[in-house]
Amino acid sequence: MNWEQLLSLKRQGDKGKRLRVEQDDTRLGFEVDYDRIIFSAAFRSLQDKTQVIPLSKTDFVHTRLTHSLEVSVVGRSLGRLVGKKIIEKYPHLKEVHGYHMNDFGAIVAAASLAHDIGNPPFGHSGEKAIGEYFSIGKGQQYKDQLTAKEWQDLIDFEGNANGFSVLTASRPGIEGGLRISYATLGAFMKYPKESLPKKPTKDIADKKYGFFQTEKAFFQEVALDMGLIPNKSGDNIGFERHPLAYLVEAADDICYTIIDFEDGINLGLVSEDFALEYLIKLVKDSIDTSKYKTLETKEDRISYLRALAIGSLINDAVKVFIENEALILAGKFPYAIMDKSKYKAQMDDIIKISVKNIYQSREVIEKEIVGYQIIQTLLDKFITAFNNKFNGNASNYDSLIMKMLPEKHHLEKENLYGRLLHICHYVSLLTDGNALELFETINGRKKN
Repeated sequence: MNWEQLLSLKRQGDKGKRLRVEQDDTRLGFEVDYDRIIFSAAFRSLQDKTQVIPLSKTDFVHTRLTHSLEVSVVGRSLGRLVGKKIIEKYPHLKEVHGYHMNDFGAIVAAASLAHDIGNPPFGHSGEKAIGEYFSIGKGQQYKDQLTAKEWQDLIDFEGNANGFSVLTASRPGIEGGLRISYATLGAFMKYPKESLPKKPTKDIADKKYGFFQTEKAFFQEVALDMGLIPNKSGDNIGFERHPLAYLVEAADDICYTIIDFEDGINLGLVSEDFALEYLIKLVKDSIDTSKYKTLETKEDRISYLRALAIGSLINDAVKVFIENEALILAGKFPYAIMDKSKYKAQMDDIIKISVKNIYQSREVIEKEIVGYQIIQTLLDKFITAFNNKFNGNASNYDSLIMKMLPEKHHLEKENLYGRLLHICHYVSLLTDGNALELFETINGRKKN
């Protein structure tokens, strides 16, 4: 892989290349990506989607939106720091092609901003709820009518693949979705493979999948245009990662490790003593002890340690990336960046405490249970109505349910897989609150 090809400004529908040297620096294409994402309805919905605590009304707690904004900030820093090193190593990128270090930051920031845009309501349990509707729920009835890969897309419903669909899928009058640059799409694609074969290797890029069968052709177009390295054989589609996808992943890893931990401390789920014990190991080289002692509140002390910890992890992630850049370009780095961090043991300790005290807390479990029931009920009602309408045998109840489906989702889908995925996509874009309200309406529980 080479950086000039990887930093493609091309967008869906373009006939030729967009040259960096011809770009208007006041409105750079990679920054346009960021703007398009932040103004999208799918991004706005993240303000009422779970990060850790579902349906929480506590001011402390991060939503998917605040988490995504924070990941984009960390991603921008990672991209700029790496970009500075890359431009120094390959000066022709600037001298001949006009690239700047900030371009790397803009690409990683935009991809990081979108990294959760396809996640369903109620956190990761939302993905599982959709998958289990098909694998062990009422959706099992459709298995024999689908190909193996179509079925796998549904039973392993994946937020990353759904996000790629959000960013790129066309609908009448809206060709190419948000029309994001190929470079940003490449950085977004953490798992550049289809759902089968499932986890064919221990390579981090094979951990999940990155696109549905509906987006397969365009996914391949993007990957091949940027020169990503194919790594699957026969009818199976898969590529080595775009190098900047490692930085998007690192930004997410840094934020959820440190900031979810901070949420847990502020909610009283993790004691401040644990915070000091675990965070101090990350900041011992940068902490200003005299300043720390002047901070009087727990919130201020934790905030100070969090900022220093994120800084330490950013600098170490950049170091790991640059040391392994040649292997990454050759498609021979099968690890997450933070798995090779000198702070990996400390991050693992923090995640272990978070899992025990936060992710498995009673409040989280209770609300995830509610989320399961909501999502599976909505899927069943809308899939049944959508299919019955297509088949010409819709009941009056089905017609009423279809009236609850927003106008932009009233699309003709000729095959069963397309209809099933379309309803999954619709449900996935609901906020936690919207899903709950719709569920209560359908079940006759909504209060006027």
